[in-house]
Amino acid sequence: MRWQDAVAGLMLVSGSAAMAQSERVIPVPGFADFLAVDGATVWATNKGRVEQWSLDGKRATVAMAHPCGAMAIDGDTLWVADCQARALTRIDTRAASIVATIQTGIASPDGELNVVTGAGSIWVASDAGGGVARVDPATNKVVATIPVTAGTSYLAFGFGALWSVSGPAHRLQRIDPATNKVTHTVELGRQPGFLAAGEGAVWVQEQGDGTVARIDPTTAKVTARIKVGARLAYGDIDTGAGKVWLRTTEDQTFAVIDANTLAIDARVGKPVGSGAIRYTPDGVWTSAHDVHTLSWWTGGVAPATPSKP
Repeated sequence: MRWQDAVAGLMLVSGSAAMAQSERVIPVPGFADFLAVDGATVWATNKGRVEQWSLDGKRATVAMAHPCGAMAIDGDTLWVADCQARALTRIDTRAASIVATIQTGIASPDGELNVVTGAGSIWVASDAGGGVARVDPATNKVVATIPVTAGTSYLAFGFGALWSVSGPAHRLQRIDPATNKVTHTVELGRQPGFLAAGEGAVWVQEQGDGTVARIDPTTAKVTARIKVGARLAYGDIDTGAGKVWLRTTEDQTFAVIDANTLAIDARVGKPVGSGAIRYTPDGVWTSAHDVHTLSWWTGGVAPATPSKP
């Protein structure tokens, strides 16, 4: 395995300054897509498998029928949806082995979904007709199915609530984990997709409009929209360090939005097609399945190498 380091020529651009940004490119055969950070490593979905990667190379592989959607890490457990089995898969990250398969159903078998953790549970959109499964990790059983808007497949947990998005219905819903009931419904723009809860708000990609919507987690109202490009189709979103990290398919690899001022602080890298993004305090991971790579980004946002777990 040979690493390619692109240290010069990539810039973080803001209204007042430009900072050098370093990209370390890791060739990954197959179709590396969704990411979950595990210490100084990252797990990626691939064709027929999930893989654990570090800057030193591939550490582990776990075979699955069809891993799909964004994953969740909870301690030593990786939770992954399987779109072929229509199930939730539990993987022991220390042994790199499957320890449970939970028949939850999968709402979006094309893979546009995610698994999240919160309130002591694992959550996955389980029914295209409108359902989110709540799984107890102590028993590996579905303990509740919450009725939601049809077409719901995207989830985030934060501010004491589960947040769910239906792309077809252009709708965000807030779910109270204490009652397993929807408490608020928010109308969104065209083709809403992945979302993140952090840095003071819930942030939703409005892919068809090229915007990111900011929702107040207390009032459940849209308080602002940030125009990023013509569209934001098939990207990803994360939060951290006072920023919103937005993986894009057009114009750049990812954009960085200041969560307080809502200014676009950075447009980083060249367009490399669709992929995922995950922020860490040490740097940022991105995937680019169309060019078969993972990238580790530092400079201006983080130290030069990830800290050891």
